[in-house]
This record gives sequence, C-alpha cells and structure tokens, in this order.
Amino acid sequence: MPNIWYGIGGLAGLILLLTSLRVLKEYERAVVFRLGRFNAVKGPGFVLLLPFWIDRIEKISTRTIVQDVTPQDVITKDNVSVSVNAVLWFRVIDPERAVIEVEDFSFAIGNFAQTTLRSVLGQAELDDLLSEREKLNQNLEETIRKHSQDWGIKVLGVEIKHVDLPVEMKRAMAKQAEAERERRAKATHADGELESASTLAKAAKILSTDPTSIQLRYLQAMIEVSAEKNSTLVFPVPVDLVSALVPRDRPASENL
Repeated sequence: MPNIWYGIGGLAGLILLLTSLRVLKEYERAVVFRLGRFNAVKGPGFVLLLPFWIDRIEKISTRTIVQDVTPQDVITKDNVSVSVNAVLWFRVIDPERAVIEVEDFSFAIGNFAQTTLRSVLGQAELDDLLSEREKLNQNLEETIRKHSQDWGIKVLGVEIKHVDLPVEMKRAMAKQAEAERERRAKATHADGELESASTLAKAAKILSTDPTSIQLRYLQAMIEVSAEKNSTLVFPVPVDLVSALVPRDRPASENL
C-alpha cells in the first residue's frame, strides 16, 4: 500500500513539474508576475515557475513588427485635402515596460502613429508632401520614437506609403505636367533652330569670301543628285564656274 502512495505522490510531483515548466523560443521573453507583482523577465529556453498559479507570465515577442497605419484624412498647410497611409516598423526592447506601462503596446503605438501622421503632415504643404517624403518620414519617426520609448518600444522606421489626391487636383497636376513637357519641347526645338541658323550663317560667311568654295559646293551637289537616281541629268554650267576651276596661267585653247 505505501508503494501506491509513493507512486501517486511521484506522479503528482511530475505533473506539477511539467505544469511549472515553460519553453520559450529565442525571440520570446516571459514577464513573470509572482502573486500579482512583477518578479523578473526570463527566457529564452526553459523557465521554471512556481505552481498553483503563484507565478503568472506574459509572453512578449522581441522580433520586428511591421504595422500598417490606417489611411488618414489630412488637410495640408495650403488647405488641400488628401488621404495618406504609412507603414511602421518597431520592436520591443524592454518587455517589462511593454507589459506594465501600457495595456496593449501594439494598439497604442498604432493609434499614436495615426494622430502623429495627421499632425506632422498637416503642417506641410502639398509640394513638400510629394517631394520631401524622406524629411517627413524622419519627422514622423522622431516624434513616435520619443513618445513610445516609455513603453519599452524602439521605433525602427516610418514610411509614407501612398498619398491619394482629389480627382480635381490630379487633373490639374496632369495639365501642369503636360504644359511643362510642351514648354521643354519648344525650348529644345528653338535651341536647335538657333544652332542651325548660326551654323548656316557661318557657312555663308565662309563661302562669300571664297568663290571657289561655292563652285565646289555646286559640283558636289550635282554629284549627290546624280547618285540618287539611275538616270542622266543635264545641268546648265555657267562659264564662270568652269573658268573659276581652271588655272589662270593655262592658254585658252587648252581649256577647250
């Protein structure tokens, strides 16, 4: 009979031991409360707790958490209504504070990110919101980090994902972009025309000072035209053109 009680006692002790053991993964931490008071932060690996609910634990993950910030309606400094959403990266670096200082740290930092998004972007103009996102991201990150560090949270980054403009604003910006493209195209064309006119003026000046160059250019044009078509072309050649190409010291009979 005593052996039976020993067996029952041993089995009960084994059950208590198994129920008192916890295995935490590498990224998990256990905030231990003993009789309702904070006792310690334990993990990873095996964690031994006092039985009969003397010790209670709250598990916390120390991995990076990625959270989408719900789209917020924002009125910019120049009174343009836009819808903006963002993404937030953070991780728990102090499990004790993350459990004791705030009821739900993930919900809390998400809501604070929403209010910060409206506050910071409401102080910026639309052009800054579209072109200076890196600067605005830094302002958002610094503001959220200062407030959430008391919760044992480290903010790793904040990025504005999308800015949704009103339909009228999109049309106005599209027209402005089209007008800018047309202006650049006209400016490029005008620069080309100016350069071409300058080159022609220089060529005309050179040819006007050297009559022989004019005659050679005329003959070159004749050769180019005759090479384009397989036909015989007859061009009237002025006498002064031929005489300009023949040396002046040769007798006239040799020229014929």
